[in-house]
Amino acid sequence: MKEKISELQELFKTEIKEAVSSKDLEQLKVKYLGKKGPVQALMVSLKDCEAEERPAVGKMINELKEEISGHIDLVYQTFSRKEQEVQLREEKEDLTLPGRRRYLGSAHPISQMMEEMLQILIHMGFSVQTSPEIESEYYNYGGLNYPEDHPARDMQDTFYLSKELLLRSHTTSIQQRIMETTSPPLRVVAYGKCYRNETITARSHVLFHQVDGMYIDKKVTFADLLATLKELYSKIFNKEMDLRVRPSYFPFVEPGMEIDIACTSCSGKGCKLCKHTGWLEVSGAGMIHPEVLKEGGLDPEVYSGFAWGGGVERLFMLRHGIADIRLFTENDMRFLQQFH
Repeated sequence: MKEKISELQELFKTEIKEAVSSKDLEQLKVKYLGKKGPVQALMVSLKDCEAEERPAVGKMINELKEEISGHIDLVYQTFSRKEQEVQLREEKEDLTLPGRRRYLGSAHPISQMMEEMLQILIHMGFSVQTSPEIESEYYNYGGLNYPEDHPARDMQDTFYLSKELLLRSHTTSIQQRIMETTSPPLRVVAYGKCYRNETITARSHVLFHQVDGMYIDKKVTFADLLATLKELYSKIFNKEMDLRVRPSYFPFVEPGMEIDIACTSCSGKGCKLCKHTGWLEVSGAGMIHPEVLKEGGLDPEVYSGFAWGGGVERLFMLRHGIADIRLFTENDMRFLQQFH
């Protein structure tokens, strides 16, 4: 046993002289002191020694282990220091080299558009509020006077997460939340992502952004709604905009209507963009339904209000002549960098 220890000691001294790098030393340490190494094998074979010899032999094995470990650590420090010096010399910076160009990021076109719309509405006296993207069935539909059999409740239009939870299909879902916590006058605008289970095409997407506004107070009239929207769209397109109102049905407003603006391409003369009608649809709107006011704890005999909501992508597309809504989510920098 003692001869094996001596032979292993001499073999180690020979091999450590052949090491030329810290990596070689790491491999040498694993080779000799690892779980499958010769030093560990000696410890295992200690049981084969005579009982009276075991203490002395065990001491020799431990001394060998300490010698190998200490010698490797000492040489490792020398190699490591030299390797670090070489690395520092090689990585020395050349101050004559040109600096790295740093590219500044910018807001996404839709974020820019939403921020612009919100600033316009803030200056018009609206406060900005947000509602959850994961919404309850009540706030998204029930509290907004949607009948139980309304098609919008069906799976083909709504992403349901459970029987009671869904991804909001419009930012109108904020209305009952505001009426529950705040007393009139209410002049609120909500914004954010909306989700609808639709086929993705150049004109529709499962994900879109909406800005939704409402105003509730005593003696709020239809004329107030039209004046507000005319001001909003005139500021968005930076020119006086003509509006057209068409009757339409929305469960949460009565009367309900579609709001059109004069075509931004032909100024109402008729072109391919507006399908030769001279008008472009931009939002749905109307006077808040009395049942919605009642659900929010307000007396419709005392208070009245209006609401509207429209897609942000559509307005941006009209303003910049963009034909495909899918461009906003494809992350093509050639498209996005045009709006920095």
